Amino acid sequence: MAQAKGLDLVEISPDAKPPVCKIVNFSKFKYEMEKKEKEARKRQKITHTKEIRIRPRIGEHDLEVKIKHAREFIEKGDKVQLTAMFSGREMQHKDLGIKIMDRIRESLADIAEPEGRTSSMGTRVFLTLAPIKKLSK
Repeated sequence: MAQAKGLDLVEISPDAKPPVCKIVNFSKFKYEMEKKEKEARKRQKITHTKEIRIRPRIGEHDLEVKIKHAREFIEKGDKVQLTAMFSGREMQHKDLGIKIMDRIRESLADIAEPEGRTSSMGTRVFLTLAPIKKLSK
């Protein structure tokens, strides 16, 4: 039938029982499939992870500016990794860095949720915040 019409027999769904085939122009079919894949890639959301570094002795205003930047990143849909860096004698007071992390987490609780716990590695303490997924109705 396909040869009589001058078209190609294309297998659409090989896993189905019985396999599904169509009689179409193969080059046109291939073009349309590429077009659909390209459109799907366009609509795909890419999330980035932005890093904000803080020190345990950060000033009040500086901390507010960092929180403001984190809020902007999260509202754009990006994840934010908070990193508290310690040096020298500050290592004895990691609890100060963790308190700052908790304060940032509380101030961004309306738009972000933590991804895991606050973790510590060497001279740094990490916390990753991700945007809260809105429930669509």
